Amino acid sequence: MSERQTTALVTGASAGLGVEFCRQLAPLCDRIIAVARRADRLETLARDLEQQAEVVPLVADLSGVEGVARCMEAIRQRGPVDYLVNNAGFSTFGHFIEQPIDSQRDMVSLHVDAAITLCRAAIPFMRERGGGHIINVSSLGALLPGSGLAVYGATKSFLNYFSLALQQELAATGIEVQALCPGYIRTEFHEEMSAAGFDRGRIPDEMWMEASEVVSASLAALGSGRVLVVPGAHNLELARQGLVDQLAALE
Repeated sequence: MSERQTTALVTGASAGLGVEFCRQLAPLCDRIIAVARRADRLETLARDLEQQAEVVPLVADLSGVEGVARCMEAIRQRGPVDYLVNNAGFSTFGHFIEQPIDSQRDMVSLHVDAAITLCRAAIPFMRERGGGHIINVSSLGALLPGSGLAVYGATKSFLNYFSLALQQELAATGIEVQALCPGYIRTEFHEEMSAAGFDRGRIPDEMWMEASEVVSASLAALGSGRVLVVPGAHNLELARQGLVDQLAALE
């Protein structure tokens, strides 16, 4: 019988948090299935990490059924996976009524449909192996409803609820579920939003975090029993205040 290998599947692996998750998981894994739309970036990532782990580039658009199906097949053929990181995502910026409905539906497909489908594909294998880790990349925005981000924030709120409930269902299986809720991160994520009117200059420097800090906080929290993980003391304070404000709305 061959020696058991540790495998991770990371979506949105061509930039930002996805690349950083691959880098920080590489010393912990034998194989990383890196999923993204940009083949050239995945190939570069594979070369960069080849001394630490085997990187399997998987070019797929997870906003469509075909891309999700290819990921599910990769879990069967190159897994099972010990780490599933549902990181792929994007955001528009602007009032809901002014946005094309297709882009809003694409967000729902990517953030919600793809995430729950990959969880459903991975969990039976994890349960059979006696454990695993699922990280659903959510957002601080899920806890702070704001104008211009209605559908984005709603999809991330879904991931929070889903992760909390799923962890309860999997409590006796050894599988750990996390919803990572970062704030502003210095990545490419906000470039398209900036073109739509998002002013990065209005965000104080101290509010921005590096991708490496966020991923380190996520992985460090594994084993802690925390499902909702908010990196950064300032972000945690904002999250707490956001929850207080939402409760106040009930009065």
